[in-house]
Amino acid sequence: MASNGKVITCRAAVAYGPGQPLVVEQVQVDPPQKMEVRIKILFTSICHTDLSAWKGESEAQRAYPRILGHEASGVVESVGEGVIDMKEGDHVVPIFNGECGDCIYCKSSKKTNLCGKFRVNPFKSVMDSDGKCRFRNKDGIPIYHFLNTSTFSDYTVVDSACLVKIDPHAPLDKMTLLSCGVSTGLGAAWNTADVQKGETVAVFGLGAVGLAVVEGARTRGASKIIGVDINPEKRIKGEAIGITDFINPKEIDVPVHEKIREMTEGGVHYSFECAGNMEVLREAFLCTHDGWGMAIVLGIHPTPRLLSLHPMELFDGRRIVASVFGDFKGKSHLPLFAKQCMAGVVKLDEFITHRLPFEKINEAFQLLLDGKSLRCLLHL
Repeated sequence: MASNGKVITCRAAVAYGPGQPLVVEQVQVDPPQKMEVRIKILFTSICHTDLSAWKGESEAQRAYPRILGHEASGVVESVGEGVIDMKEGDHVVPIFNGECGDCIYCKSSKKTNLCGKFRVNPFKSVMDSDGKCRFRNKDGIPIYHFLNTSTFSDYTVVDSACLVKIDPHAPLDKMTLLSCGVSTGLGAAWNTADVQKGETVAVFGLGAVGLAVVEGARTRGASKIIGVDINPEKRIKGEAIGITDFINPKEIDVPVHEKIREMTEGGVHYSFECAGNMEVLREAFLCTHDGWGMAIVLGIHPTPRLLSLHPMELFDGRRIVASVFGDFKGKSHLPLFAKQCMAGVVKLDEFITHRLPFEKINEAFQLLLDGKSLRCLLHL
């Protein structure tokens, strides 16, 4: 490309302060440095992590100006020195939880999907190679990065460890979902819990991540998938994807965990907390069956509050774990996952509820804030 090795001027949606509307303006994007890749973003979407960062709910998220966004798909524009697994024109998906392939974490096989250098890190706001930003605004002020990706821009620069090459025939609009939400939820059912045919599941919070858990449990043949949400409208979407039962905590007169135990002869095999709420997390833990139940934490908890859990409660055989990116190793596992989605193993259409041009990104944020969208796909 003619832009190879040159600074690119393009659009980006820049956050200048917590809760402020994003400003769509011209920015400059530097060429990729050693082991970096510059990509042309074709589609991006908004998840609750972006929403939390936009609100500035934790200190780690208050670096401004900043380009948010971490769910996207696009095409490689150019590669930096040392990048050998990708080339100009490749179809790619950025990932916030990278995989360098060389550290003790990446070589750990099935023990972890974290990476020593490029794991998800909300405090990180610059590139790893030189500690600098690759974005500047029209006044030459550096613009900080977000979650290794910063996809709310026509072009972005990422470390090659945070970029996955996928099948060139894969529909890039749908592949955007693999960057975060669908991989996180479905992977939690497939990899973290390893749900088996006939087992029972409860999902707390039927947003995109929660419904991805439902999809994962459905494809594994779970006999009962209980969706829990205070929004009655979530029932319709949940049933379309695969829940067998729905509980609205506002419509019952007993704690949710007691209701679920009653419905499942003592509790579910697995529960998934996708709401980012401490009280909900405790209910998710208590609704699992004693002896073998497992509660899996997927929701983002920005507050400093600690879980109300007595150590003796663990002696009943219930376990509680967290799952990052659905325990997928991004570069190793996502190419196959993309092919499975292409083959129809996983239904992605239900997750894209709205489509808007990039200029209307603030409308997309409002749709998610109002609970009206699962994923609003922005085309650039």
